[in-house]
Amino acid sequence: MALVWRLRQVMASRGIWSGAELGRLMERSAGYKLSAPSISALLAEAPRQVKAQTMDALCTALGCTPCDLWAHTPSMIEATEQQAGEQQKKAANDSAHRVLPPI
Repeated sequence: MALVWRLRQVMASRGIWSGAELGRLMERSAGYKLSAPSISALLAEAPRQVKAQTMDALCTALGCTPCDLWAHTPSMIEATEQQAGEQQKKAANDSAHRVLPPI
């Protein structure tokens, strides 16, 4: 599975261009103070884990949901398995509708 961290895109769509601005907004709207290095880390790359309080403060400040901050694309294995399943269903459906010649 591939998760894409979209914090910068969500911020940009709301006209928020800096980590300092995000930090002030989080403190003002959610009452949650996050250190400058922590905000910088969130902006630099996808976090390996996020505290529920931090996610709540981000969503409150940005007026979004966790689904807005993360985008999911199926991994190659999942996509391959899904395609194989679809091909099996199609083959089963085709054989069910096949008309056999008279004997």
